[in-house]
Amino acid sequence: MWSDESRFQLHHSDGRVRIWRKQHESMHPTCMSTALQAGGGSVMVWGMFSWHDLGPLIRVEQHLKSTTYLSIVAVQVHPIMLMAYPNGDGFFQKDNAPCQGACIVQEWFQEHEGDFTLLRWPPQSPDLNPIEHLWDKVKRAIRQLVPQPSNLTELDSAIHWVWCQIPRITFQHLVESMPRRIATVLKAKGVPMKY
Repeated sequence: MWSDESRFQLHHSDGRVRIWRKQHESMHPTCMSTALQAGGGSVMVWGMFSWHDLGPLIRVEQHLKSTTYLSIVAVQVHPIMLMAYPNGDGFFQKDNAPCQGACIVQEWFQEHEGDFTLLRWPPQSPDLNPIEHLWDKVKRAIRQLVPQPSNLTELDSAIHWVWCQIPRITFQHLVESMPRRIATVLKAKGVPMKY
């Protein structure tokens, strides 16, 4: 199981506003755009997936805190790992974010070490974590929605809807790509790469 969190902006913008108008329409209200401060807000979600299935998406506060992360692991990850790997032979990847290194989180993992194995993972390694590709697919799909989400509730619903639409073959190919990815990172001696 691979896991990570991602932030989704309500109004994704490249900073440019493009308006088609005729010369005499420069001050017409339909040719003007209002400024939006701070992108209109964002939604942060935590998710996980494996070869078998996509896990749940959990909406989290703007910063994932150790107590929230511990709750996610205890309430969501643990039962899924026990069900998917009843012999305790599953691996769970966490990305070593600061909240995941907190004492209460580490103690919980130590108490449950027979239930699954934590995959050793370098911090902040998008070159390796295949869930980064799923986040990219979700963000691209949301940008294609018509109409676009107009508030954070709609954005949250859109994120969950798009996540559930990801074809099984997509995340299975990501899992199959892991040996190649690891070999490439080892060959590059850990220097970040572009795919």
